[in-house]
Amino acid sequence: MDWTDRKVLVTGAGGFVGSHLTEHLAGLGADVRAFVRYNSRNDPGLLRLLPNERRERVQVVMGDLKDADAVRSAVRDVDVVFHLGSLIAIPYSYIHPRETVETNVLGALNVFEAARDAGVGKVVHTSTSEVYGTARYVPIDENHPLQGQSPYSASKIGADKVAESFYRSFDVPIATIRPFNTYGPRQSARAVIPTIIVQALTQEKVVLGATHTTRDYTFVDDLVRAFVLVAESPRTVGETVNVGSNYEISIGAVAETVASLIGKEIKVVTDSGRLRPEKSEVERLWCDNARARDLLGWSPAVPLNDGLSRTIAWFREHLDLYGPGHYVT
Repeated sequence: MDWTDRKVLVTGAGGFVGSHLTEHLAGLGADVRAFVRYNSRNDPGLLRLLPNERRERVQVVMGDLKDADAVRSAVRDVDVVFHLGSLIAIPYSYIHPRETVETNVLGALNVFEAARDAGVGKVVHTSTSEVYGTARYVPIDENHPLQGQSPYSASKIGADKVAESFYRSFDVPIATIRPFNTYGPRQSARAVIPTIIVQALTQEKVVLGATHTTRDYTFVDDLVRAFVLVAESPRTVGETVNVGSNYEISIGAVAETVASLIGKEIKVVTDSGRLRPEKSEVERLWCDNARARDLLGWSPAVPLNDGLSRTIAWFREHLDLYGPGHYVT
């Protein structure tokens, strides 16, 4: 697909993955409309870190996903919608489950209704591996049962099902991309890899929650490439596609790897305040990415150690943006 001057909307564009996707699409020559949650500071989030030549191709539109009129206005006249906007912090969802559900489910509904009424050519809806909960079998394929082990994961299951219903009920061309854990430059300190890196660079100990749990990590550039391939492929309409590395590693082992790459000995300390409620903890995630390979010809190009090295290098240069002693929910 030639993306030159193609009109696209990215919701959640000011976030970690959204900003990288927006930057990439602008680099492909697309006419990008970036939907960012309104704030009185006129702060576009991580879009402020984009190179000038990419940022100039981006039209920032502020609003709230829960506002159907704002969403409808943002969707108007676009060819492709990438719906990434949501409240993604799991600890925050324990504190404010209603806000999480309203933003993630009602926000998705507003996007899909607007896309249906505007006749958008393709909607790429973003799910999460958290919808699977603790693996009942590994690797996890798209047929794995969905388990709402946190208000956040429950809200994303709801949004995924609304997406499915709009495809089945109204023939809206929706594809669902289901990333496993993503990491890379610009990620928030609420995520575990930035938490490890920032602490390891600035102090002698790393304070974490559970370290025995396993995750499947994908470098953000690989995920962005998958987003574009999902949008381009007619075979993905009505489908859900896992995106992950097909490799699991414990959080404790990630901390050891980061310390080794930095060249520093660290002590890993468990903070009970960072632990999820016992029945809510997702013990194991390991992605079966066979469908992505089949439908998209996609496979991860960046090995974990290479991606961690690139991420560490970025954080070294941007430590002023992070507070190593502050736990971000």
